[in-house]
Amino acid sequence: MIPSPRAVLFDLDGTLADTIEDLGGAFNRVLESHGYPVFPVERYKTMVGNGFLALTRRAIPPEAAADDTLVERINAEAEELYSEHFLDLTRPFPGIPELLTALSGRGILLAVLSNKPDRMVKRIVRSLFPDRDFFVTEGNKPSMPHKPDPTAALSIVAHSGIPSSEWCFVGDSGVDMKTGRAAGMLPLGAVWGYRSREEMTAGGAAALLEAPLDLLRYFDSPGSFVPRR
Repeated sequence: MIPSPRAVLFDLDGTLADTIEDLGGAFNRVLESHGYPVFPVERYKTMVGNGFLALTRRAIPPEAAADDTLVERINAEAEELYSEHFLDLTRPFPGIPELLTALSGRGILLAVLSNKPDRMVKRIVRSLFPDRDFFVTEGNKPSMPHKPDPTAALSIVAHSGIPSSEWCFVGDSGVDMKTGRAAGMLPLGAVWGYRSREEMTAGGAAALLEAPLDLLRYFDSPGSFVPRR
């Protein structure tokens, strides 16, 4: 049995917010400006998740990805363009505002951890959820390794005063599930997001959530959930 959860750490893209139209659109415009092939926006759902630089390397042709200087330049262009358009079409997933309200009403601590650059994460969360008081909203910083390394998640835990065993990690990818497990949290997969059930299960998901409000059952019936090993 697990203790009653007291805190939830959320991924951002594909979990709290549907960001793919703005992200894919920005990358496609940059790719097109360099004469590179572009992708259907839906394809970006399988390309995101390991940080902006990793996405750049996946999006550009292999010969370009072998040139670190070129990669850095294209990455900077993509970051700049995306930062100008990341709230054009991005919206919370249906059910997320209601979930956050319900969790806050139960006194649950809420936090966000993303592999997206930190300044972007803070602006997106602040804009989409202006009335929500997240304990921490954190994106990738040069001083911290990307998920699935648990360093950033464990830092959030340490500052919260709540042990990892009383946290849920909600995300939509295998990377998120691995992060949650490595940090000693309960990893729960968001089926409404961008990645497959199979990927989340292979990454170590203790359970899959069909819709955001399904998370509430772990708070309404404390101690009743036995994680899959």
